[in-house]
Amino acid sequence: MKLIHGDCREYLFTCEPDSIDLTVTSPPYDNLRTYNNSSSWGWAEFSAVAAGLWRVTKPGGVVVWVVGDATIKGSETGSSFKQALFFKECGFNLHDTMIYEKTGFSNPSSNRYHQVFEYIFIFTKQKLRVFNPIKDRENKYTRRGGGSKRSVAGGMINGAGGQKLNEFGQRLNIWRMSHNKPQDRLHPASFPPSLPHDHIISWSNEGDTVFDPFMGSGTTGKMAKQLNRDFIGIEIDKEYFEIARQRIEGTQYNNQINRTQKAAPVI
Repeated sequence: MKLIHGDCREYLFTCEPDSIDLTVTSPPYDNLRTYNNSSSWGWAEFSAVAAGLWRVTKPGGVVVWVVGDATIKGSETGSSFKQALFFKECGFNLHDTMIYEKTGFSNPSSNRYHQVFEYIFIFTKQKLRVFNPIKDRENKYTRRGGGSKRSVAGGMINGAGGQKLNEFGQRLNIWRMSHNKPQDRLHPASFPPSLPHDHIISWSNEGDTVFDPFMGSGTTGKMAKQLNRDFIGIEIDKEYFEIARQRIEGTQYNNQINRTQKAAPVI
């Protein structure tokens, strides 16, 4: 575990290249939050971070980039799409465009449908190395296919045969997750724990290194420790860094205690 109080750009261009298996993060997009006025965020800052992530990501590694757009003078900025295209210019593959659907909204709209989602861009450096699909989608049918089939007597039997399906199928790429309640938010734009948890399961294995250059209150780090991954986190704001440090170190301590007991299944 390595926790750094500082500017992630310094680390991205001084650390060992090709050293990160998985990045799970959300940048301070479109300055929708001030984050205690710790730093500004614009294209120059973003492009440096994206180029740095290409440098540190291992071949086969993944960057999970959670981002949305502000609405300014009646128009969405489109920053998310511009960033995705720049990641491709850096050399990344745009492996998947996912949707993080929230269960509620904070700013009702009077002249457009209410905004309840953010983009999750999945970038890969060269060919994807790890994919552990989560299979928790209940299958509606018990079989796939199963058209007409000829019986032993020579007649046709409708609907026989086909491939038998498991009770649960692979999850789709729209993830609906409850966002944190206001009283539970330690950061103005904190992840629901299930979001980094499920991405860490999906794109890495135990012992891999997970990275969050915008650590915030440390939710990605906390989930990485619970799932037995190494973690590197960077946070520029001193107050949030201290919150993240306490949360992640507390998680590590609890895991050390729990290793003497029978492990519970991760869901």
